[in-house]
Amino acid sequence: MADQRVSLVVITRDRRAGLLATLGRLTALPERPRIVVVDNGSRDGTAAAVRRAFPSVDLIALDANRGPAARNLGVERVRTPYVAFSDDDSWWAPGALARAADLLDAHPDLGLVNGHILVGEDERDDPVCLAMATSPLPDDPGMPGRPILSFLGCAVVVRRDAFLRAGGYRPELAVGGEEELLGWDLAASGWALSYVPELVVHHHPSPVRDPDERRARSLRNALWTTWLRRPAGTAWRRSVELVRRAPRDHVTARALVGAAAGVPRVLRRRRLLPAHLEAMRRTLDEHEAS
Repeated sequence: MADQRVSLVVITRDRRAGLLATLGRLTALPERPRIVVVDNGSRDGTAAAVRRAFPSVDLIALDANRGPAARNLGVERVRTPYVAFSDDDSWWAPGALARAADLLDAHPDLGLVNGHILVGEDERDDPVCLAMATSPLPDDPGMPGRPILSFLGCAVVVRRDAFLRAGGYRPELAVGGEEELLGWDLAASGWALSYVPELVVHHHPSPVRDPDERRARSLRNALWTTWLRRPAGTAWRRSVELVRRAPRDHVTARALVGAAAGVPRVLRRRRLLPAHLEAMRRTLDEHEAS
């Protein structure tokens, strides 16, 4: 019997072979979740291959690349109370989705759970997950796992209504740290976010990627997110620190040009975090700098 509580949304672009291998694993999960694949305008025959090999998968074939914001379309398509995300090179361990749904059932103020990622054939612990496990944020005795303010997009199960009310992913951010703004907005709406290491996700990073482009977007997005939600003085200090730590090369220059181009939009949409969340974010800043 399919678990009627959770659906699974996968986004992809020009990674046909990797996606098909991932779908083989996802369709074999004991939870039998409804799977929605959103193809971001692939040019390698991805959509046709999915239709042939996995006719039970719900396919949304886009004409253009919407980046992570394509997940929004998948979430809108399903009606289950919870939605899990995978990338075309990541998949959930058997039983993890049911356990995540159990936790969300048991904790009505819990908006999102982030699983523990094992990377590659040798199943290395993802360093971001290790950082979550040692976060300086105080435990919430009413919630499972460790409290977080951001998450990893390929390893979360989210409450569908909370995701949609928070606005989902912002199209202008594309790929590279795009989760942080959504995490802050979920928390600002009163939802708890938790890292729960018992929920296991496997990630075999695809070689089909542009590391320079992702690094440029990650720095640009960090600057935009900082100025969208944090007080001016803090945003200025944080921006200086982000730029100081970045390599002095053409990738950083590209990120700064992109960040500057978005200043008018950032100023129009600026909305500060509630005071208690800003205090939590400062705690994380101090921990990262130590």
